[in-house]
Amino acid sequence: MADTPAISVEDLWQVFGDNPSEAFERARAETSSPKEIAAALEARHLIPAVRGVSFDVAPGELFVIMGLSGSGKSTVIRGISRLVEPTSGTIRLDGEDIRAASKKRMTELRRSKIGMVFQHFGLFPHMSVIDNVAFPLKVGGMNRRARHEKVRPILDMVGLEGREDAFPRELSGGQRQRVGIARSLAGDCSIWFLDEPFSALDPLIRRQLQDEFLDIRKRLNTTIVFITHDITEALKLADRIAIMRDGHIVQIGTPADIVLNPVDDYVHDFARDVARGRHATVDTIMRDADGGAGPDDPGLRPDMTLEDALAACMRLYKPVPVRDADGDVLGLVHPQDLARALQAEKA
Repeated sequence: MADTPAISVEDLWQVFGDNPSEAFERARAETSSPKEIAAALEARHLIPAVRGVSFDVAPGELFVIMGLSGSGKSTVIRGISRLVEPTSGTIRLDGEDIRAASKKRMTELRRSKIGMVFQHFGLFPHMSVIDNVAFPLKVGGMNRRARHEKVRPILDMVGLEGREDAFPRELSGGQRQRVGIARSLAGDCSIWFLDEPFSALDPLIRRQLQDEFLDIRKRLNTTIVFITHDITEALKLADRIAIMRDGHIVQIGTPADIVLNPVDDYVHDFARDVARGRHATVDTIMRDADGGAGPDDPGLRPDMTLEDALAACMRLYKPVPVRDADGDVLGLVHPQDLARALQAEKA
């Protein structure tokens, strides 16, 4: 079905310690409150690393999970992919119950559906770039010539053309991470998990890889869950962001939601130093079109940032229309609203 989420997670718990499943069921029998369940588990010297997490990811969506170190964000994707066995909860990938899948089925899914990239590259030092990238295909039984032919376009896509025969020790950090990204794509994955893939890189290379990652995403029909602790990276990449704290999700929203409408001080602190005008879009301050626009039309679109919109109508003093891709008027923006919204971030 078209409406089926690519990823659906419901009431996911990940508890570490002795007999976590038994302890969790005993605690849940005593109370339905996630906070009280967590407290009961901690009293028994267990660690509730993920606490009742629920979210859906639409097909083709780039969903970012962010939070401070220890918030549980990486544990979530390890549970979804069953690199660790969840203590409780429901996980579905394209409607399939992943927790009910056999070990054999999970191996098939990791080869054919799920791609994973982690902060530490995990490359084979004795293998060339092309053999590292083609390794999942080798495990799947594809012959050497066929797998090399398949991965060469992927190497070109991630900017490794000409480096096929190099070994990991001969590559820069950014190039090694490109190898990891290419290897995760070799299996034609439809769901892609990336756990802080750029955090070990210096800022300049990190920004470059973020831009390249967005370009790769445009070419692929892939659902992505991306883990980061960096709000700037999250705002740059995400369609939606889930912010985690102490094992649970505090807020899920678009980048504009997170910046303009934080639900509490924790979320607000993440976005405190963010330039709102670079992330908030025109549709967040657009008014109904009933009042009529002025004679000037600077060409505003609902997805333009406030900074770009203000630059477009700097000399105008009357309401200006916001149009969709077909040129139809969606609403009006008053230049003073743009200036007020941008000024608010400096207050």
